[in-house]
Amino acid sequence: MAFADDPSAGTLNMGLNSIWVMIAAILVILMQGGFILLESGSTRMKNAGHIAGKTIFTVGLCTLVYWAVGYAIAFGSDNAESSISKFIGWGSYLFSPAVAAADGESLPSTIFFVFQLAFAAVSLSIAWGGFAERAKLSAYLVFTILFTALIYPVISHWIWSPSGWLFAEGAQDYAGSTVVHLTGALAAFAATVLLKPRIGRFNKDGSANEILGHNQVFGALSVLILWVGWFGFNAGSALGVGDGFFGYVAFNTQLGAAGGAVSALLISWLVNGKADIPTTLNGALAGLVAITASCAFVDPWAAVLIGLIAGVLVFFSAKFFEKIKVDDPIYALSVHGAAGVWGTLANGIFATEELATKLNVGRGGIIDTGSWHQMWVQLESVLVCGAYVLVVSFILLGIMKVVMGLRVTEEQEIIGLDLSEHGTFGYPEQMKKAQQSL
Repeated sequence: MAFADDPSAGTLNMGLNSIWVMIAAILVILMQGGFILLESGSTRMKNAGHIAGKTIFTVGLCTLVYWAVGYAIAFGSDNAESSISKFIGWGSYLFSPAVAAADGESLPSTIFFVFQLAFAAVSLSIAWGGFAERAKLSAYLVFTILFTALIYPVISHWIWSPSGWLFAEGAQDYAGSTVVHLTGALAAFAATVLLKPRIGRFNKDGSANEILGHNQVFGALSVLILWVGWFGFNAGSALGVGDGFFGYVAFNTQLGAAGGAVSALLISWLVNGKADIPTTLNGALAGLVAITASCAFVDPWAAVLIGLIAGVLVFFSAKFFEKIKVDDPIYALSVHGAAGVWGTLANGIFATEELATKLNVGRGGIIDTGSWHQMWVQLESVLVCGAYVLVVSFILLGIMKVVMGLRVTEEQEIIGLDLSEHGTFGYPEQMKKAQQSL
């Protein structure tokens, strides 16, 4: 009806933008299905139902918190003082949007909200990697509120809000290698340090025991779901149809993911003598994480190289964390942390002046311009955002540990969180057979 009443170019453009970004938001929300399969497949059967259920619960709670306060902190524009708005948004608490786009808007605020909420939920799900198989359900509840209100939206404001101070510096993070992935990974790091390793993960002599996930097919399917969802993640960040630039972003995204998958398989084959399936899956995800910051700023050859390096990086990063006795069940620190840092810094090397000018964000990187300026901006954003997330996460989780405790009892962990936290099994028939055989 709106098109019939006002078939102007602006109205048609707004309608097309709305359709594409809404589809992209749905793709990103559906990535939660990938996280359910990834985390449950990478862990043991006795915790599978818990992992699936807490993911749905925390996405629901994240939605309410982001609606109430998170969106206002990230994108609120009611600050009177620019000195304040550089660091935190204000306004739009209990967000009550207009029912339709206003004249001159390229996108309704309702759709922009849903799209940004989907990103917040992804970052939160990444953080859960550090909680897996040993955290209380109450810890998930409380940290969902704190992360969505005090951690994620602050980083989002700094880099993505037009008033944010890192945005003004020209920090290039197109779809969130730092904002979403590194933020979630560093929260996971704080959690896994404070929770300590799972029972049996490390021996007294410091050697490690591998705790295998119960379903590699779940793992592969999760990567495929996440891979498809990533087109909404990256290409949707164009926030419109425009001249079709979102297609170029999707093109680079596919190249980066492909590079990560191939190099991870090859490096594991070369080092271990066998091509490791979980490493290959992590390589694809690492390639996706790394290209997320740079998909709109680099040439295709650079996208391939960024993915190839990410696949190798994730392999050695996982070995490093195991060596220092950090128990990371789903490799969140390597896939989202190490690859997130690399992807953000890669812009400082490979970004082109042409694309930076097109997007009006920052400058070209070292190879294209010979200047180190953009690299220093990228490094600054990684260090400052990383420090904020780490410090605040350790403080909040540390207080939670003292006040309410983070970890289930040894008996509950051995029984499994399905039974101890929910009173039922995710695989009731299989667990019944196991009990009967005892």
